[in-house]
Amino acid sequence: MDNKVFEKLELNKILSQVSSFAVLAMTKQRILCEQPAAEGRDAQSRLDLTTEGDAALFRRGIGRVEEFPPFGDEPERAAKGSSLSCKELLGMAALLRSARVAYRGVQALPPEESPLLREIVSGIYFDEVLEKDITEKILGEDEISDYASDELYNIRRSIRSLNERIRSRLSEYLGGAGAKYLQEGIVTMRDNRYVLPVRAEYKSRVRGFVHDRSASGATFFIEPEEVLEMNNELRELAAAEKEEIERILAQLSHRVGVLASAIMKDAELLSELDCAFAKAEYSYKNKCVRPRLNEKGILDIRKGRHPLLDARTAVPVSVSFGEEERRMLLVSGPNTGGKTVTMKMCGLFCLMAACGIFVPAAEGTELSVFSKVFCDIGDAQSIEENLSTFSSHIKTVIGIVGGADKNSLVLIDELGGGTDPEEGQALAKAVLSHLLSVGCRGIVTTHYTALKEFAYARSGIENASMEFDMNTLRPLYRVRRGVPGSSNAIAISRRLGLPENILQDAVSNLSEGGRQFENILRTAENSRIEAEEAKKRAESLEAEWKGKLAEVNAEREKLRREREKLLTSAKVESRRIVNERTAEAEELLAEIEKIAKSRDLTPSDLIRARTLKNKLADKAFETQAEEREKPSLEPADASSLKPGDRVFVGAMNGEGEVLSVNARKGEAQVQVGGMRVNVRTGDLYRMYGGKKTEPKVRVVRKVEPVQSVQTEINLLGKTVSEAVQEVDAFIDRAVLSGLEEVKIIHGVGTGKLREGIRNHLRGMKNVAEFRSGVYGEGEAGVTIVKLK
Repeated sequence: MDNKVFEKLELNKILSQVSSFAVLAMTKQRILCEQPAAEGRDAQSRLDLTTEGDAALFRRGIGRVEEFPPFGDEPERAAKGSSLSCKELLGMAALLRSARVAYRGVQALPPEESPLLREIVSGIYFDEVLEKDITEKILGEDEISDYASDELYNIRRSIRSLNERIRSRLSEYLGGAGAKYLQEGIVTMRDNRYVLPVRAEYKSRVRGFVHDRSASGATFFIEPEEVLEMNNELRELAAAEKEEIERILAQLSHRVGVLASAIMKDAELLSELDCAFAKAEYSYKNKCVRPRLNEKGILDIRKGRHPLLDARTAVPVSVSFGEEERRMLLVSGPNTGGKTVTMKMCGLFCLMAACGIFVPAAEGTELSVFSKVFCDIGDAQSIEENLSTFSSHIKTVIGIVGGADKNSLVLIDELGGGTDPEEGQALAKAVLSHLLSVGCRGIVTTHYTALKEFAYARSGIENASMEFDMNTLRPLYRVRRGVPGSSNAIAISRRLGLPENILQDAVSNLSEGGRQFENILRTAENSRIEAEEAKKRAESLEAEWKGKLAEVNAEREKLRREREKLLTSAKVESRRIVNERTAEAEELLAEIEKIAKSRDLTPSDLIRARTLKNKLADKAFETQAEEREKPSLEPADASSLKPGDRVFVGAMNGEGEVLSVNARKGEAQVQVGGMRVNVRTGDLYRMYGGKKTEPKVRVVRKVEPVQSVQTEINLLGKTVSEAVQEVDAFIDRAVLSGLEEVKIIHGVGTGKLREGIRNHLRGMKNVAEFRSGVYGEGEAGVTIVKLK
């Protein structure tokens, strides 16, 4: 493809932004020079690699490629026997470290998530031993570690020792009788040898070798005889140190040279890995999605925005074309409506996908890969402000006509513009006819009415327009397929302040056919906008009523569950009462049977048996009465309720009387006991039958305080009914006396008395809890009661 196309569609700017996320300098250059894939399979592979990079970075959290300095021919020189510098060797170590970290990081990823990344790192070679040797032996760009070798360590130790001896010997001059001969009390260096600054008049007093004198001649720098041999030895040690350093560097360089080809390959593979990560990070930072690719030439962009526009202010645009029946779109509409930006976005998205870069659009966006992309874009509204003359426009069109085929994407802005309108329209029709005949896909923008009519009559091309608000005369940045757009030049000129008399003159200069066509377009557009607004209102009302219907159904379901809950609760309560009455009746029958079995019946026994019989009859009567008086419940509604009705209030689990009903609000005021409450009618149940429940009156017995308070009661030999009565009185006295804990003695026996007493205790409001006695308290024969 032509690089000028990349510049016009601004792919070069996108690649520049992507390259800013790369770590390696060679990767940045690689991205800037990247060419889009010409085949769908290649583009799909690039997108797969970016997807794996995104998962590795932002889901699995592996690190980026570690940076290493750019290098040139260092590996080749090392392979030929040259020694590399400390700086160059450190660069090789950094590369080996980057290769090692990248290899291990990718290998730690799940294999099913990273097949392409694994394929890249499978060719990476690293030598951790060599990497460690270089970094431990070379401390800086010009510094070798003392521990690089045993020989270097010994040499440097000897150098340090000899330096100390020389300084110690020379210090005798500084502090002894010879100090008066010195110009300054310091030791200095000349030609890497230690010397003393001696005054010129005393130079014969200091025996030694003269190395230099000052510019004024007042000072001679003399190496004393005492340190001459030591300085010679020091120079020999320095030469030995240099030779050992060169030997160490040569050895390390040789090991690098052995790996020269692997190192070069590592750099290439790490750059490829870095490129995938850079594309993934760009896509992540710009909230891009991976587009689906097809081989049919179809573009379906959903809520896309040009990536060079500010994401906070850019209006997303949706556009689709490319099917066989509408291979091309003819987009019309007013200037500043977004035609050019939308067209450039379509071309740029295809190129980005072909480079393996995700696009800033919504999920479901679908693109196609084209072997050729042609474009002629350039007007005062383009992003680049790149104006074109008619001659350059036609020159570009000639290139498009000559090179376009069915695998091409063609983008032409204002086809046939910049010349006589009649000739321009004729030329534009001919070019469009040729492009349709070769089967290419594309977008063409125009203001020509003849071209809009042409798109209606010719198959393979469809009219489209950029929507425009006729009330505010502002663009809406939405693509409407099937309907051409009006240029609205006169209306926009009026809004911008062109004098009215000029505007009226312009209207009169319009041809009758042109005025009618533009009026039809404006009327159709207004009607469409009104129909869409009506549709939106209808959809809003439908959604509102659906919500209300859902609320009603939820309320009905709630009432059903409440009713089932009440019925279940009533059944459980009935079962409890029956079981309780049955247990009491069995106790009474057992006592009567016990009296009947007695051999010697006394009058008191007969009286007691008759009393028990009466109690048994009373229990049966109470059960029947409760069954008779139990009311039935039915859900109530506002229309059927009236003041005075008996109702059951579900939220309060109590009976009440309706005082007033507000049918409009669906509420009722109910008297429940001593309270008046407003309740939703959906929480009320009408009560039929049964006996009206009177408000419960709390009866408090006045008990005279006693001086001696009993903390336990003995119920041995008592029946359950007798024991229960005595327990009631005992608990009342204990509460009034302020006791916190009491003991009930009932014995073990058959366990009936104990269970009867404990069942009764469970229903007493003044009892907090109770338990069996422990060792020393009576164990199972007593019950310890804790009072509230």
